[in-house]
Amino acid sequence: MIDRAHFAPGDIVRHRLFDFRGVVFDIDPVFANSDEWYEAIPEAMRPVKEQPFYHLLAENEDLSYIAYVSQQNLVADGDHGPVDHPQIDAMFDGLEHGRYRLRAIHRH
Repeated sequence: MIDRAHFAPGDIVRHRLFDFRGVVFDIDPVFANSDEWYEAIPEAMRPVKEQPFYHLLAENEDLSYIAYVSQQNLVADGDHGPVDHPQIDAMFDGLEHGRYRLRAIHRH
């Protein structure tokens, strides 16, 4: 079991297995999505529920979307470049030193 989050809102991350990256905008300390969503993941790749899960403003070469990803499947993004997602400006104040500054209205 992984008990503490390795990433914070504003961090830019990359998926370990799939070719996409994104910005963390929220964190669940353990899995908090639907059972249907969880069961749709192939069993051999299904992450354990008892770890942080991250909500990301994600992008790949083709599109922007919202992703929900387990901590075990994320690594820090080494590019530190901007993420091209249409909701970035609504959630963040800009990119500074390789991470986004969360707008005050969205801080917990």
